[in-house]
Amino acid sequence: MTAALEATDVRKSYGSIEALKGVSLAVGEGELVGLLGPNGAGKSTLVKIACGLVRPTSGAATIAGAPAGSPAAHRALGYLAELFRFPDWLTADEMLGLHQRLGGSDGGGEERMRLLDAVGLADAAFRRVGAMSKGMQQRLGIAQAMVGSPRLLLLDEPTSALDPAGRRTVRRLLEDLRGQGVAVLLNSHLLSEVELVCDRVAIIARGEVVAAGTPDQLSRAGGVEVETSGGTRLFADARRDDAPAIVRDLVAAGEDVYEVRVLRSSLEDAYLEAVGET
Repeated sequence: MTAALEATDVRKSYGSIEALKGVSLAVGEGELVGLLGPNGAGKSTLVKIACGLVRPTSGAATIAGAPAGSPAAHRALGYLAELFRFPDWLTADEMLGLHQRLGGSDGGGEERMRLLDAVGLADAAFRRVGAMSKGMQQRLGIAQAMVGSPRLLLLDEPTSALDPAGRRTVRRLLEDLRGQGVAVLLNSHLLSEVELVCDRVAIIARGEVVAAGTPDQLSRAGGVEVETSGGTRLFADARRDDAPAIVRDLVAAGEDVYEVRVLRSSLEDAYLEAVGET
């Protein structure tokens, strides 16, 4: 099956500055992939190449099998930039209608209402953008990225302006999209959100992919902690499978065991180690 996004040995130089140094990354159908990295790591350059806004110095990127930047790739792609601005005088419904015309979508009013409902803005269809909160505008931005039922969404910090309830709405939406086979590349600094929703994570630093895998694969075992009648005991080198034997030994030694915790490093720990900021 053709990947929704495939970047193969993508390199980009701006004069003597190498923004990307041979990045390869694939996002499959219905897969949510988190793109992490510090400012200046090359994430934005990669996203711009996928959108066709920037041409790579070498290598190639395809969207649903079509070369990035081609009309076929544009039709298969939805994009929300981190810094976006919609006309204040348009209503939410009018703004989506504008993007339907720009993208050639024939979904009409039914599509617009479906998208507004999906992002929790069904009651704000005729509210002007200028009268919306930043969080509402952020959700409207996600709705416009979904116009035309794209196979791939590129979302740049889509939950940055949202409160906890808004972030939960977006998480549920992303999970629904996964079930529909829509792929998402999520560029975010909110590691907790990425850990909750993404199937895989790619960490970019200094223009290269320095770590990739599922959140569980990137985190590491951190030992077994046992709360006993004699106090809290840490078995730093132990793993989950070692816990039963540890408990048996403690009980045999006459200690009461009240709680057992298998510790793991967080995605944040893995990120900081990968980018060299530990």
